[in-house]
Formats: sequence, C-alpha cells, structure tokens
Amino acid sequence: MSLILYTYWRSSAAYRIRIALNLKGLAYEARPVSLIADGGEHLKPAYRDVSPQAQLPTLVDDGHVVRQSVAILEYLEETRPAPALLPTDARGRAKVRELMLAVATDIHPLGNLRVLKAIEAGFGVDQAGKEDWSRRWIGHGFDGIEKLLAEKGVAGRFCYGDTPTLADACLVPQFYNAVRWGLDLAPYPTIRRVAEACQAMEAFRKAAPEAQRDAPV
Repeated sequence: MSLILYTYWRSSAAYRIRIALNLKGLAYEARPVSLIADGGEHLKPAYRDVSPQAQLPTLVDDGHVVRQSVAILEYLEETRPAPALLPTDARGRAKVRELMLAVATDIHPLGNLRVLKAIEAGFGVDQAGKEDWSRRWIGHGFDGIEKLLAEKGVAGRFCYGDTPTLADACLVPQFYNAVRWGLDLAPYPTIRRVAEACQAMEAFRKAAPEAQRDAPV
C-alpha cells in the first residue's frame, strides 16, 4: 500500500488526517505509535528515525515522508485533488485555511499532551487544573471560530458551504476534545451544528478515535 499513516487513536492531529484520507476515499496502512505506552513510543529511536521532532502524525507516500498535519492535509489536496477539500476560488480557500489554522495553530498546541505534562511537572498542576486549562483555551478559540462561521457566506451545512472541507477535518477533532474536557458547548450553536453534520458521515465516523484499532477496549 503506497500510503502509510503513523497515528495514535487519540491524537487530534492524526485524527485530522484520517478524516481527510477517508473523505478522499484513500486506502492507507495505519501504523499506531502510542504516546503513553512505555514512556511514549514516539520518543523511541525507531520513530525518531521517521519523525525527528517525535510528533504525530507522519504520512509516507510511496517512500516520500510528509510531517506536520497541516502540511499533510495540503499535500493530500495537491496530490489527490478529487474530491476537493478546498474551494476553487482564492477567497474561499483563504477562508478555509483561516479556519484550519484557528484550530491547528491557536487552540491545539495549548492542549497538546506534552504541554499538559509540562504544566503538571513544572508547575504542580493537578488533573482538575489540566481540565480547567484545556477548557479555557478551547473555549477561547471557539469564541472566535463561532463568530467566523457566522459571517455571511461562510458556514452552510459544514464549516464552509455545504460540502466538507479541510476546515471540518480540523474542527471535528477539536470538538471531540471539547466534549472530552467538559466544555460548555451552549455558546457555540454553529460549531455544534457543523460538528454533528460531520459526525453523521461515514468518513468522519471511521476516523473517530474509538474506531481505531489501537483504541483501548
């Protein structure tokens, strides 16, 4: 199989790629890399040979290695353009990328596992504190995204119009995290509606964390 995805069932960044691969109908080999087993398999030399930054996901396409989830999403769109997950016009593409990055660069890094471990080890933050931290920054990000989606000509059934885009591939994993950490979602009706429309699709259901073979039973 030409496409290999190094993934972890609960990795939000890997979840994005699974969604995009499924939406494009692309078969791939999933190679799970645990972020917690044995101190983190991603930190072992075997995986560092694949990803020097020791981060997930990594995509291997017929021997060519692509790292960083947003770069992978763009690479898939450029190499497998149909079905398209970006609009055809420049303004639409910019809006989708704006929504993608609002999740991938503004929200996600602050709730990353290594950040949560760092604030626990370095500042004595307990589990309740980590949950508060996660809710705070997801909520802060969702406050802005809710307004972006409500702008004229943006959200339809999905984040941008009535077909799923790369923005949805980024939003749904963050919505999953919001539910996981117990964020009050009442202030975000558009985000909730879009996420629910996505989660009704087979491509999103197959990509969900609990549907992965490395998910705990």
